[in-house]
Amino acid sequence: MRYLVTGATGFIGKKLALKLIDLNHEVVAVVRDPAKARDLEEAGITIFQGDITDKYSLRKPMSGCEGVFHVAGWYKVGVKDKSQAAAVNVEGSRAIFEMMRETGVVKGVYTSTLAINSDTHGKELDETFRFTGKHLSEYDRTKALAHHVAEEYIERGLPLTIVQPGMVYGPGDGGPAHNIWKGYLRRTLTTVPKRVAYSWGYVDDIVDGHILAMQQGEVGESYIICGPSATLVNALKTAEQYTGIKMPSQTSPGILKLMSSIMGIVESIASVPENYSSEYLRVAAGVTYLGDNAKARKEFGYNPRPLKAGIPPTLDWEMAQLGMVPRKAASAAPI
Repeated sequence: MRYLVTGATGFIGKKLALKLIDLNHEVVAVVRDPAKARDLEEAGITIFQGDITDKYSLRKPMSGCEGVFHVAGWYKVGVKDKSQAAAVNVEGSRAIFEMMRETGVVKGVYTSTLAINSDTHGKELDETFRFTGKHLSEYDRTKALAHHVAEEYIERGLPLTIVQPGMVYGPGDGGPAHNIWKGYLRRTLTTVPKRVAYSWGYVDDIVDGHILAMQQGEVGESYIICGPSATLVNALKTAEQYTGIKMPSQTSPGILKLMSSIMGIVESIASVPENYSSEYLRVAAGVTYLGDNAKARKEFGYNPRPLKAGIPPTLDWEMAQLGMVPRKAASAAPI
């Protein structure tokens, strides 16, 4: 098969593109800066310069592709400049879906997120849930809009399947989970909010979920492909057991909510760091982003690994990036 992958220089997209190559598929990637995709080109992936916000830059790379994995997205929380959120997540997705229709792509898989459901208040929600309130961040809001756009195109006959990961982590990460692990290992993560919880998906399992959705998922359906649910406190306790590095103290969500309100006032007159912004603190204040992957398990055998199996290789990679001796290497060293 010949597949187009958007977001191929990102965390999930790169792993997905390389896995497709390993499975002997032909892979095409659209990137804004080809210099950042040299490793992909060396792996046998055909690189086209383009941008998902420019529909016509997608025609040539998409032509002749049987399948499209639309993974690219804007995923920042706490930044002051949110101008690209809707342009990338909403209008970029619309451009991809329009070009899929124009070029006659047989099937597409769109990467949505559990964050479209906002705070699940401790419940693992399935694909039938529809959130109608106010989202906690611009990322959540624009991804929810993009999800609706995907459903609109499905209603108009586009052969599209939607997948919804949760918190994605693993070696090679540069996103939210990476920031948590890095802060923990460097001991700059001074406190952990109680009750914050995610459905954690190891990146290789998330990639497998995308491929299974392409191969076996029903057109028109959404599939939650998150991993097991756990609080951030329990995830860091697992990390502590592996590394011996003590986890930070815990903070009440109420304190963070109060800080969020205060920072909302401060932001109106001054710039603040991302992890002290009102949006960032609001998302950190006891929020849960949880999902139920039973549908994906039942319909195409999705089987993500437990957190205790994914954390060790993740932390070994993170430690290596920080110049620390990975736990695995340290335990294997001669006495």
